[in-house]
Amino acid sequence: MTAWKNKVGHEKAESIKNYSSKRGTSMHKFLENHITGVGYDDLSTIGQEARPMANKIIEVGLTPIEEYYGSEVTMHYPGLYAGATDLVCLHNNMETIVDFKQANRPKKLEWIDDYFLQIAAYAMAHDYVYKSQIRQGVIMVCTPDLYYQEFKIQDADLRRWKHKWMKRLDMYHELIHGEKEQAKVNIDANMFTIRPKEGIEN
Repeated sequence: MTAWKNKVGHEKAESIKNYSSKRGTSMHKFLENHITGVGYDDLSTIGQEARPMANKIIEVGLTPIEEYYGSEVTMHYPGLYAGATDLVCLHNNMETIVDFKQANRPKKLEWIDDYFLQIAAYAMAHDYVYKSQIRQGVIMVCTPDLYYQEFKIQDADLRRWKHKWMKRLDMYHELIHGEKEQAKVNIDANMFTIRPKEGIEN
């Protein structure tokens, strides 16, 4: 990512990132409204680019879905984390978490560890709160030139990513705890440091 920013320039990179984010938001809105059956359109330039991407996901990605359980589902794992997943559904007869992604270019498997961690986190939270048995995560990706990709994790693979997510979460909490402890030490040190008074020589 840093190499790409250096190549295109930080200002242009930020502009591309912001445009992609807005396009992704519009694509998600098209998909959400299709799933919930609510009419929606976006006549902006971004919307006109996002709609065919959403349609591609609808035509290819959503076809194996037998039942929708919830769209934009807010969930949390008490005391640990919270978030919202794009879709919970029955996909090929498996309870599934689905995440929609837009990308400027096709993704390689080795680039998307964070996507799998996100799926694992959502699956754990959903199982805990709703007593479900999520067996699968599906990441549906579409580029502006309508190249569709799908990445799946199931059963044993999903459990493996759950373990990785818990390790990541432990590292995060250790870091936050460490920063708080360090701040406390610094405050205590400042409170009890004896400094020379003005006018007195060392």
